[in-house]
Parts: sequence; structure tokens; C-alpha cells
Amino acid sequence: MGMHLQSSTLKFDESGKPFHIQQAEQIRAYRAAWKDAGHAHEPRVSVSRSIFALVSDEDRMYFGSGRPEEDQFGYIEPEKRAVFGRGYTAEPDKLIEELRKDEAIAEADTLLLTVPNQLGVDYNAHVIENILKHVAPALGWR
Repeated sequence: MGMHLQSSTLKFDESGKPFHIQQAEQIRAYRAAWKDAGHAHEPRVSVSRSIFALVSDEDRMYFGSGRPEEDQFGYIEPEKRAVFGRGYTAEPDKLIEELRKDEAIAEADTLLLTVPNQLGVDYNAHVIENILKHVAPALGWR
């Protein structure tokens, strides 16, 4: 139908594989279907992630729990298993290493960052600035 794809951090589990791999497979299937439909232009694909670079004591207070982050599998509808993709929270060098492994981010044209709106505009500007300054350049993001 010529519509672009925006994929969040929750999807029905199709294979038990990690979320980012299932999402990357979904993106590849979407691009193949787009091509098969004969559209004249390239589709746009965006994915969203929760990514927090820990660069200040305040960041560590809010997000530096030290718990390993991993996908969560569960049921949001009876008999329909879903997978919720992990968040990324770490020092910038560790974040860069982890984000390089995310296949869906690599497949997407745009990365949307989810931010905790309850912490206010100033703190969220700080969160986004941390990604732009400390993470994005090393990954070739613009």
C-alpha cells in the first residue's frame, strides 16, 4: 500500500529469537514485499529503543541499576506470546559495543529514542544530548 514502517519495542514472538533479530527479519520481509509490490521509491523504516548513556551521577541514579538488560517474553493476549525488546543503559563505550550488535537498528533508516517524559524537558534534552555527543558519532549516526 506504499506505507512506511515504524516498529516499536514490542511484537508478537514468531521464533523465540532475540527481539532485535526478529525485528530485523520483519524489516527485511517488509522491504522485500515493498519491492515485489513495484513501488518506485525506497521505503523508510524506523525502530525505537530506550537508550541511556550514563555520563553523570544523575544518569546513574536514575538508570544505573546494574541489572543486566535483556528481552522479555510474555503474554499480552491469551495464547499469543510476545517479546519486548531490551533497553540499553551503560557507559558510552559499552553502549557503542552493544548497539553495534543490534541488527534491527542496522537495518533501519531512522532510530527513535524513547525518553522518560516524567523526568521533564531539561533532563530529556540531556539524555538525547548524551547519545548525540557520546554514542552517535562512533556508530556513524547523524
